[in-house]
Amino acid sequence: MNILLLTYEGKMAGSTNSISFLALGLAEKGHKVYVCCRRESLLYTLLENSNVNLIPMKFRGRFSLKDVLFLKQLVQRNNIHIINAQSSKDRYISIFTRWLLAKKVIVVHTRRQRPRSMGGSIQNWFYVKGTDKVVVVGDELKKVFTGNGYPPSHLEVIYNGTPASQYDVVSSEKVEELRTRFGLKKGDRVIGCVSRMKEQPQLIQALALLPANIKVVFAGIKPGSLDKWIDAYGIKNEVIYAGLLDRTEVLNVYKLFQVNVLTSTMDGFGLVLVEAMALEVPVVATNAYGIKDVIKNEVNGLLFENGDISGLARQIMRTFDDDSLRNTLIQNGKKTAFETFSIQKTIDHYEDFFNALIDNKESR
Repeated sequence: MNILLLTYEGKMAGSTNSISFLALGLAEKGHKVYVCCRRESLLYTLLENSNVNLIPMKFRGRFSLKDVLFLKQLVQRNNIHIINAQSSKDRYISIFTRWLLAKKVIVVHTRRQRPRSMGGSIQNWFYVKGTDKVVVVGDELKKVFTGNGYPPSHLEVIYNGTPASQYDVVSSEKVEELRTRFGLKKGDRVIGCVSRMKEQPQLIQALALLPANIKVVFAGIKPGSLDKWIDAYGIKNEVIYAGLLDRTEVLNVYKLFQVNVLTSTMDGFGLVLVEAMALEVPVVATNAYGIKDVIKNEVNGLLFENGDISGLARQIMRTFDDDSLRNTLIQNGKKTAFETFSIQKTIDHYEDFFNALIDNKESR
């Protein structure tokens, strides 16, 4: 197959890692994989010097005729079978390209989180009529889209996955280097939160209910992002801003935590939870949307209801105080990461799905 993955985004986020894993995995299976992204994006850097064909693209806007003509020529020149668009701007121009080519190329959209706005019936019609299928990264996310008018038959659930090989970069030396950088000591009780800005103030509120000697490390947000909440709730706990970390540092920083907390209400999946599980760190997260596809409460992680700050604090303390529960969460979490959500399952599912779309098109 000749596959084009298309994304304007490509910044430091779980979606960027998922796209890079998919591109590399499909290429390793012998498919011709092209990735259109911004040259300055993290995704471009991750895929440089690989067997993926990188194509820099400016992404001028959703309705850019120049972008549509650029894609049209790219599809024709490389005999692209499938365009898999990943973000908002991509979705529009992929559809316009498909129509310009008289539907001679298959277009699939991948949706990785709950949309902030569904755009109404007109936009839903546009996305459904303009695509051959829409991939959603979990069953809970599928419910969101079907509840907003998408036909269930137009949606394909393909979970994100994590490659076991990526954890080879984790080392005791790197972990100790990070511990020193952030002023942590062995034996400190540390809560971690690896995420761009997604309801972290809930965790700050929960700190007011926790012992003051518990520390928290926020990775993925700018230093100072939560200061107004820290001041408002009179937080005495030490709050450490790790800032934006590179991929190797992100994977090593998990090993500083006794628990990893995700307070998001918009994730379609929650890859940071799977990564923490893989590294034997218990997880606590919001009982919301795609997170429920990853965490089975009391089995491989703990859930709390959005807005229930005392419930969040209580679940965090259980990971510190209940050794039996902690061991259960660690063992089952590791199994979840490497068996349920292995990257090979994700790649195989995409391959079978894409092949089925091509076969169906050719049989018409």
